Formats: sequence, structure tokens, C-alpha cells
Amino acid sequence: MSEEKEQLVVASKTRAYIKSQGCMVSADAVEELNKKVYEIIDAAIQRTKDNKRSTLRPHDF
Repeated sequence: MSEEKEQLVVASKTRAYIKSQGCMVSADAVEELNKKVYEIIDAAIQRTKDNKRSTLRPHDF
């Protein structure tokens, strides 16, 4: 069972950007993007901890 996570991506801004590029967006695309953002952040957190730091830096992403 997957845990429901808080929405990090601003759906209206994301949809507006995609539309401005001449594309349409499906209803579930923003949720999938939100999952990817969590994956990126979690990987950066792990890298930070592996390097014995507590501050995420740009190079952790």
C-alpha cells in the first residue's frame, strides 16, 4: 500500500506551462510528476546523508 504524499507540484502552474508549449496534459500527469519530484528529492537526501552532511546542496540533485 502506497502512502499518500503531499502535493509538491503546483498543478495549475504546471498545466499552464505545458499548455504554453502547445501541449495538453492528462488528468494524472501532474500526480506522476509529483512522484518524480519526491524521487529526486529523496535521492538528494540520501546523497547528503551518505556524505555525512545535513544540508542539501545543488550538486546533490
